[in-house]
Amino acid sequence: MAVDKPTMNVVFVGHVDHGKSTCVGQLMFQSGVIPEQEMKKLKDEAEKQGKPGFEFAYIMDHIKEERERGVTIDLAYKKLVTPKRHITIIDAPGHKDFVKNMITGASQADAAFLTIAAKEGVQPQTKEHLWLLRTMGVQQIAVNVNKMDTVDYKEDAFNKVKEEVSALLKTVGIDAEKTPFLAVSGLKGDNIKDKSENMSWYKGPTVWEQLDLFEEPKKPTDLPMRMPIQDVYEITGIGTVPVGKIETGIMKVGQKIKILPGRSGTGVDGEVKSIEMHHEQHQEAPAGFNVGINIRGVGKKDIARGDVICDAAKPATMAEEFTAQIAIINHPTVVAKGYTPVFHVHTAQVPCQLTEIVHKIDPASGQPMDEKVDFIKNGDVAICKFKPLGNLVIEDSKTNPHMARFAIRDAGATVAAGVCTALTEKKLA
Repeated sequence: MAVDKPTMNVVFVGHVDHGKSTCVGQLMFQSGVIPEQEMKKLKDEAEKQGKPGFEFAYIMDHIKEERERGVTIDLAYKKLVTPKRHITIIDAPGHKDFVKNMITGASQADAAFLTIAAKEGVQPQTKEHLWLLRTMGVQQIAVNVNKMDTVDYKEDAFNKVKEEVSALLKTVGIDAEKTPFLAVSGLKGDNIKDKSENMSWYKGPTVWEQLDLFEEPKKPTDLPMRMPIQDVYEITGIGTVPVGKIETGIMKVGQKIKILPGRSGTGVDGEVKSIEMHHEQHQEAPAGFNVGINIRGVGKKDIARGDVICDAAKPATMAEEFTAQIAIINHPTVVAKGYTPVFHVHTAQVPCQLTEIVHKIDPASGQPMDEKVDFIKNGDVAICKFKPLGNLVIEDSKTNPHMARFAIRDAGATVAAGVCTALTEKKLA
């Protein structure tokens, strides 16, 4: 049974043109996910478009516009099976306009490869990518020093980039000593799956080997049970069936639950009657699983998408107001006090008003900047206070990081992303 292998989501990030799509494509090809004849087709297409060598990048850049422009716009997902795990690879855009997609990718990732070209080294966006990875809670990062073929596979060129990146890692609070640095060439295939002959000085793992060296992500089963509702169905003979992904904890048949905010806004009490997963009944379901459940004493009118099913003994919090660290990534002008966009938290969408910009954060050091600011704009990271205009279930990152992250959307675009750091609890009537 292949199911027994643990799954892991790994995101590849990096500055535009530093070759991360090529590394991912080469990995897919060398590990046998992409058949030889498909590779040949892509190679012909790359040559036809006057971009020889781009065929590996094309594996992930499946959108026509991306092939013509040669940049990754959307997120691409591919599955790989390594000796130890099932890996979902997320190739996240490096281009400035596409940071919002990268955030979505990072928020789903357990680990990340940061790709940096050996010749160009650290770029302005490299720092931004590291910050976003940190803000979105990605703990494990490996660094691919790519395009080693462009520096004649020289060890000193690799060491120079390693030093530069190590200094940067420190500023965002990542231990450079514990961070693996890989010497690779996506284009030529060096150290992607197999050890390269061209760098006898390099003793580290290949990209393929590193996928199994990341630590097992801790399943958040030790936190209280939380299941944001994705949809609510009415099924004949069964009744009301909420469906969703269990974010944290373990749901059990017979468990007493509280659904927040519920239609009343003060919560709905119930008991888990049955749990269904992949069309089979289960006695319990741990974090990470998508389930459909039947609840004793709860009807379709009581609950809706965006509500959260909690362990009654340890329910989640509803916020009267909250403080969050946010990164503005895609706003046409500036964001100031009074701004009221829609917050997307787990499956809920609730408008929240910006009541105070506490302070900005220096992106280079992660330290607070003392001067008072009246507005924040693209590229800024800041600590802000918000007041939900409606019932919002959210927890702070220390209590439950899985229930603390959010995206801010306005007029159909993702404007910012962030994480709740503190909150004042709304008292239930």
